[in-house]
Amino acid sequence: MSALRFSKISASLNALFVAIGLLTVAALTLPNITGQTRLILEVLLAGIWAAYVLQLIETLIMQRMRDVRGRALEITVDVLAVLVPVAAFFFVGGRDQSLYCAIWLLKPLRGSTFFRLLGRVLTKEARNLIGVTSIFGIVLFGAALAAYIIERDGQPDKFGSIPLAMWWAVVTLSTTGYGDEIPQSFAGRVLAGLVMMSGIGIFALWAGILATGFYEEVRRQDFVRNWQLVAAVPLFQKLGSGALIEIVRALRPRVVPAGAIICRKGETGDQMFFIVEGRVSVATPNPVELGTGSFFGEMALISGEPRSATVSAATEVSLLSLYSSDFQMLSSSSPEIADIIHKTALERRGATPKT
Repeated sequence: MSALRFSKISASLNALFVAIGLLTVAALTLPNITGQTRLILEVLLAGIWAAYVLQLIETLIMQRMRDVRGRALEITVDVLAVLVPVAAFFFVGGRDQSLYCAIWLLKPLRGSTFFRLLGRVLTKEARNLIGVTSIFGIVLFGAALAAYIIERDGQPDKFGSIPLAMWWAVVTLSTTGYGDEIPQSFAGRVLAGLVMMSGIGIFALWAGILATGFYEEVRRQDFVRNWQLVAAVPLFQKLGSGALIEIVRALRPRVVPAGAIICRKGETGDQMFFIVEGRVSVATPNPVELGTGSFFGEMALISGEPRSATVSAATEVSLLSLYSSDFQMLSSSSPEIADIIHKTALERRGATPKT
C-alpha cells in the first residue's frame, strides 16, 4: 500500500473516530441515558481513546525513525487527545468526565493542509487584520459610549452604563440584531443604523483581506508546484528562467489514473500533453508507450487535424497540458519552445502517430 493511500485511509479513520467520539459525548449529556446504555457509550469512548494511544505511539515512532520535521502540531494534538481524557478520569468527578473527550475536536488539525494554509495567511496578513480589528474596537467602544449617553435615561436597565451598552454595540455592529435591546429615541435609532453600516464595512474588509491572502498563497503554491513539474520535463531543462516562467503560466497540471483515456481517436485536438511522471499507451497497430519527458498530441494541436490515435494512461500519470490558445501565445513570446516542439513533431511524424 502506498504511503499516500495509507495517509488517506488514516485521515478517513481519524475523521470517523472524531465524529463517533463527539456524538457519544453529546449522547452522554442526555438526561435519560442511564444504566447499560451509558456503560456502552463509555466503553465506546474508551475504545476510541485506545485507538488514539496507538496513533500517538505510531507518530512518535515515525518521528524517531524518520526524523520527520514539521510534525510538532501532530504530536501535540495526539498527546492532548490521550492525556486530557486520562486527567479528567482521575481528577474530575461524576458525569463531566466524558466532556473532556471534546479535546478530540483538535484531531482534524493534525493532518490538515488547510489549517497550515490558514496559519500562513494569518501570519502574512497579520498587520492588516490587526488594523481592521483596531477599527472594530474603536467603533465598538464609540457606539457603546454614544448609546449610553443617548439612551441611559430612557432605558437605564439596558443602557445604564457603558459595559451594559457594549452588548448592544456588539450585536448591532455584527448586524446580528437579537432585538433584546433596542434604542427608543430617534437619535438612538440613527446611531444604530450608522453602527450597522459600519459593521458591514468592517466585516467586508476582514473578508477581503482573508480572501486576497488565500488567493495569493494558493497561487504561490500552484506556481511552485508547476515550476517543479515543468523543470522535470527534459524538453524544458535547458531553457532560461524567463522562458520557464512563460511555460509555467501556460501549462496546466493534471493527474490521470491508470487505465483512463486521455484523448480519443477522431476528437478535435485542442491541447497537447507533456508527461512529467508515468507512462501512456498509444493505441496503434503497433502500440507505442511513451514515458517521462515525452509529449504527445502535438500534431493535432499544430495542424488542427482530428486526433489519429487513442491515448490512455498505462500507469498513473502526471501530465502538463498546453491548450491551443496558450500555445499560440507561447509561440509568440518564446519562439524557441515552439521550434523545439515543431522540430520534434516533424521528426516523429513518420514513426509516431499524429495524436
